[in-house]
Amino acid sequence: MNKYVFFRSKKLKETFAVINLLSIIICSIIVIIVFSEKAVNSGFLKLQELGIVTLSMICTTILVLVYVLWTYFSKRSDDDKSVIKRYIEVSFFLVIYSVLILLTGKHESSYKFIYLFSIISSTIRFGMKLGMIVASASSAFILVIDLISQPFNTVNKHFETDLILAGVFVLTAWLLGYYVKTEEEYSDKLLALVNKDELTDLYNYRYFQESLSEAILKAGKSNLPVSLLMVDIDNFKRYNEIYGYSAGDKALRDISNVLSSNLGDEHVASRINGEDFIIILFGMDEEHAKQKAEEIRKTIAGMYFYGTEDNPAGKLTVSIGISTFPTIAKTKDELINSAGDALYRAKFLNKNRVEVYYSILEDLKQEIEEEHIDLISSLKTLISVINARDHYTYAHTERVVMYCKLLGEKLRLSDNDMKTLSYAAYLHDIGKIEIDPDVLNKAVALNDEEWEMLKKHPENGAAILSTVDSLKNVIPVILHHHERFDGKGYPAGLKGEETPYLARILAVADSFDAITSNRPYRKAKTYSEAISELVKNCYTQFDPRIVEVFIDVLKTLNPELAQEEMELLV
Repeated sequence: MNKYVFFRSKKLKETFAVINLLSIIICSIIVIIVFSEKAVNSGFLKLQELGIVTLSMICTTILVLVYVLWTYFSKRSDDDKSVIKRYIEVSFFLVIYSVLILLTGKHESSYKFIYLFSIISSTIRFGMKLGMIVASASSAFILVIDLISQPFNTVNKHFETDLILAGVFVLTAWLLGYYVKTEEEYSDKLLALVNKDELTDLYNYRYFQESLSEAILKAGKSNLPVSLLMVDIDNFKRYNEIYGYSAGDKALRDISNVLSSNLGDEHVASRINGEDFIIILFGMDEEHAKQKAEEIRKTIAGMYFYGTEDNPAGKLTVSIGISTFPTIAKTKDELINSAGDALYRAKFLNKNRVEVYYSILEDLKQEIEEEHIDLISSLKTLISVINARDHYTYAHTERVVMYCKLLGEKLRLSDNDMKTLSYAAYLHDIGKIEIDPDVLNKAVALNDEEWEMLKKHPENGAAILSTVDSLKNVIPVILHHHERFDGKGYPAGLKGEETPYLARILAVADSFDAITSNRPYRKAKTYSEAISELVKNCYTQFDPRIVEVFIDVLKTLNPELAQEEMELLV
């Protein structure tokens, strides 16, 4: 439930609880006044009146306690959605008011209006239907009492008067019910404007953030998983530019219908930005989330969209990244970031695919010695600290791991070298823990002192891992991944093949991602521009053979790169 709606509902329930308590007390006061007047008129307090007054006070105290306890325990569940609880509460007050009528003169009672408390309260809180039921029941009771108490051969003035009162009851319930219905419809329209995306009718980013926070809180209490599907339409910008915004908007609506179909009330589909969507799957584990994602991907890939026959792929497709709480991510931010990383991998690996997030540290946990197993938690903590201080590092690390894996496979590295390269790629920036956050996030170029500080991070990283024998092969890769092919790098100024082979591979992957990522002091370059940079710096910064193979990898995985540009670069 939207937190503002929840707050309003909570305040209304508190208000009605106070009104109901006051109505019980008013009923008691009426009884006391009526029987006290009788006692005064008779000149002394009769034992009968005294007993009724005392009994009234005792009953009032008991009724107040019962209602307070009822209200307290009802707070533990959403009692407004329970039909049984609604009728119990309403019946409770109808019985109290009916007893009051019987005690204060039956058909001659002047307090029949007391039913208005329950009619107004139940109508505003629960709607016209229940309000009309309460009004009808109250009217029926007072009219039946009039008929029973008055002889049939006399004029029944009380019945005539109470017919008007019954009309007031019903009219009050109807008018209030109509007002509540109108107000709810208006409130729903306002909420839709606040929470819904106008084009697709999916929820928006603000509502997604709120819903995910609630889902994770609820999942933590109930020990259930929450899976996140991050969906992106492949090549949508190109489709929009070629066929126009009208065709693009229709495609967005059609795809949104697929994303929101058969989800159920417990799941939430949102459009968060342009062609990006997120689906919250509450209570769904990783395996079932993957099945759902594949179902979505296949459905969209099989749909016809205007003009797609002219597309290179012949269709419009989506890429989907998946992460799950708490098996993969432990917090809301981790869940979003890891789903985003999985989506990036899916889009990079030829698109039109589903990728589930995984961390290279899980593989490392299998390799490391038992006495150093706690190091994994420490490394995760250090990396989380770095990510919090330098938002660029988080996704950068994951992408560099992916680039290194693809490049290593193309270079046909051995299994051991592949593992070493993957671990080094994941941990290559861990030395940044020693760097001032202001330096990491500086929006302009670093001065000489700051640059010297930043250049220490390979040595810092090597020092952090130096005590772990399982990572001894990783340390040289981390230490030397900023060396240059011409010997002008750091920290050792190694030249050519003096730099470890895996460090030279990492240098290419690391630099390519740095060039294609936004940084505080410059904008990201395109893949083609980044490849041009790599080619230009062959023999000076990079090993030319590794650059050549890396370009082949990009050619294979990114066919949408302009072929003429690729030919010029190579």
